[in-house]
Amino acid sequence: MPAPLLMVDDLQTEFHTPGGIVRANRGVSFALERGETVGIVGESGSGKSVMALSLMGLIPSPPGRIVGGSIKLDGEELVGKSDHSMRHLRGSKMAMVFQDPFSSLNPTMTLGEQVAEPIRLHTGASRSEAKQQVLKLFQAVRIPEPAARYRQYPHQVSGGQRQRIMIAIAFACKPDLLIADEPTTALDVTVQAQVLSLMADMQKKTNAGVLIITHDLGVVAEICDRVLVMYAGMVVESGNVDQIFHSPKHPYTRGLLASLPRIDADRSQKLPSIPGQPPDLARLPQGCPFFERCAERIADVCTASEPPLSTPETDHTVRCFHYGGTNL
Repeated sequence: MPAPLLMVDDLQTEFHTPGGIVRANRGVSFALERGETVGIVGESGSGKSVMALSLMGLIPSPPGRIVGGSIKLDGEELVGKSDHSMRHLRGSKMAMVFQDPFSSLNPTMTLGEQVAEPIRLHTGASRSEAKQQVLKLFQAVRIPEPAARYRQYPHQVSGGQRQRIMIAIAFACKPDLLIADEPTTALDVTVQAQVLSLMADMQKKTNAGVLIITHDLGVVAEICDRVLVMYAGMVVESGNVDQIFHSPKHPYTRGLLASLPRIDADRSQKLPSIPGQPPDLARLPQGCPFFERCAERIADVCTASEPPLSTPETDHTVRCFHYGGTNL
């Protein structure tokens, strides 16, 4: 079997703050194959975006730093690489689509120049060659009137158009790995569907591995092959889409799924919600970090130590004492 495109093993990322050391990623491990789409879900503060920035080498230092673990892209270790080496990889072998395209694009540069920049930097193409590639990319991401859009600035196009520009930048040099951090959050439902379809089409052309971070479980069900559920800086459950949606094991995963609106639900009733708040990552409690919010907690067990990783089904892992680690 060939090695995975991306292998993350025991990733640990911390931030030194006046309030203490925030352990944003606490032993995150997973693999991503070429052509595969993996969804990463969880509440705000669960460590999803920090994990993505760690993979890209974009953790601001200080206050943050990777303190342990391994990130291998196509067999090449990324942890400990210099900023210069990471800049060479970003855009050519790995790319990221950020949540807010308006703040991610340079307001002083035309759209065409911003897409041409990584092409010229990583391929050595001339200005005219890069422009022709950009116009083809604009057509590929379904931007109308590519020549006119090439000369426009970010404020002159809609949010959906800006997100298409971000996708064009990400795929400009045909990276092996694409990370999309909430790529459809600021878009209406119709444009969301168009952007997701566009990303899938571009992925097929390049056979890239895609990590998509989202709060929208509907997006995960539609486009992902596998799912990682993160809580308190850790992956608490992982499996394929069918396993996570039809046979969830962790009480947190079940809580997320229960909070989804249903067409056949009684509209007079409030949506279920998970009680309480996620724990402070600078002051984590002893034991399972989900204990205080869990309706299935076992007082003398869940407060003693963090649950180990168990495998209740093939390729389905969960961190919960109900599935291993005790004599229950």
